[in-house]
Amino acid sequence: MYTPTSPAGPPPTFQALSADDPSEVGGYRLITRLGAGGMGRVYLAHTPGGRPVAVKVVRPELAEDAEFRRRFAQEVANARRIHGLYTAQVVDAGVDAATPWLATAYVPGPSLQQVVQLHGPLPERTVLLLMAGVAEALQVIHDAGVVHRDLKPANVLVAADGPRVIDFGIARAADASALTGTGIQIGSPGFMAPEQAMGAPATSATDIFALGALAVHIAGGTPPFGNGPASVSLYRAVHEEPDLTRVPASLHPLLRHCLAKQPEHRPSAAEVIEAAHRHPAISGQLLFTEDWLPSQVSTEISRRSDLPTAPDAPPTAPAAPPTVLDAAPTALAAPPTVLDAARSLADAPTARAHPLPAPAAPPEAAPAGRAGSRRRGGRVIALTAAAALLLGAGGAYVLLDRAGSDTTAATDSSDDPAEPAPGNSAADPDADPAEVPGYAEDYTGAELASPDHTYEFDLKAGKVLPAGAATWYLGRSATEFSLAEENDAYIARGDQLTLAGCIKGIETQPVTKLPFSALPSGRAFCVRAEADLGIAIVRVISTTTDDGPVKVSIDYYRSGS
Repeated sequence: MYTPTSPAGPPPTFQALSADDPSEVGGYRLITRLGAGGMGRVYLAHTPGGRPVAVKVVRPELAEDAEFRRRFAQEVANARRIHGLYTAQVVDAGVDAATPWLATAYVPGPSLQQVVQLHGPLPERTVLLLMAGVAEALQVIHDAGVVHRDLKPANVLVAADGPRVIDFGIARAADASALTGTGIQIGSPGFMAPEQAMGAPATSATDIFALGALAVHIAGGTPPFGNGPASVSLYRAVHEEPDLTRVPASLHPLLRHCLAKQPEHRPSAAEVIEAAHRHPAISGQLLFTEDWLPSQVSTEISRRSDLPTAPDAPPTAPAAPPTVLDAAPTALAAPPTVLDAARSLADAPTARAHPLPAPAAPPEAAPAGRAGSRRRGGRVIALTAAAALLLGAGGAYVLLDRAGSDTTAATDSSDDPAEPAPGNSAADPDADPAEVPGYAEDYTGAELASPDHTYEFDLKAGKVLPAGAATWYLGRSATEFSLAEENDAYIARGDQLTLAGCIKGIETQPVTKLPFSALPSGRAFCVRAEADLGIAIVRVISTTTDDGPVKVSIDYYRSGS
């Protein structure tokens, strides 16, 4: 059974501009960031007359590619001829700018990918209405001589009055770019037609296949050829029948027609609209009435319609909160000898005091890939019984190490994850070759690539899946890896990390942040699941300076304890 992946609520729609975001593009003053993808970042701005627009700024490495710029200009010219009711209209572009950009009408609604991630599969009637609306958009796109080539749930936005197809034709400009050298194939494997997977030219029938795959995803919660690695999905698309077991049976004939292996056997966009019109769930009424969407999706659209009016000020680093030891003299009337003992422990090289809880502040945005997931706060090992009593008396907290160790330890919020806090350095945990009883090797050396933040690593299965689909995940944003709340992690000093070294590192030098800045190519880190103590050792192959491809190699060990 499908379970929505974000019980804590939807991710933030409007993200404050950061220091590396431009304040203006092509005369448009940028207000906030809307997101990022394989082509670049997307921002909210307004026309001089006050209409909201989405401004997409292409990635720097694409901007430097002459062939990309030529094809981008050509595709933007094609896209500007498209004026469909179910497309996001192109209103402006800067194809000759130092960094090319494109402005389209802003659609105040989530993508179909976000809808399914947050709320699960959609009702039968909603799916049919969406298919008809997207098919009408494809008619207009194809009539203009353009093939979308990357139709997928992330490229269909949901507005109150129907869907809007975005990025039509623009993805084709990346074919000859530097991206093709990274091993990331243009297009999305779960939605690519057989001819596209085999390198044949894309046609209007290619988009119809993608529409069928999209409909399977939003009706059943998963793509028709599974969530496995790209190579597996592409093989199944070419050689196997789609899996429609989660899709209402009444939709099977239309979806199988769209997903026919041979392009000439698929329906036209007009035939898709007619089939939806005749379906019993529609009763001849292809109308986007007030109740065409589930109520929670309508609420999400309303939330996105409340636009910010000015950029948020760049965040400033807050002053470090006082430690409980700093507060102890004024907060507690404790004997000087106990205070002295506590302070002497704090001054020891391996001791670090836990800060007092900071005043309530707005919660941080959840890492991309799994909304609402946050690592738990720092963990402190007891200093001494006397110090624990002293600190506990003032309302602060000290937690005992679960192994009962008397080792003094720091919180797991190290200032610099790349340089672990000094501990007992007599033995380097990264170089410890000892075998660990109770663990068995499941797989090693699995090289995986996440195209962007909408894909995460399934550590247990050794796969790349859409965000929210993994059973035990390692997510990633444009700047860091993200962990499930119940996970522990440790960053090695180099590329060598054994199972024993991982366990020792987690117990003595744990971290909660895995920023790309601390994980250059070749650096290793590990993750341990608290539920079953399974361990994944991850070696970074390459990261990104934007929301682009991230490659890793993973070894997974299951625990029998």
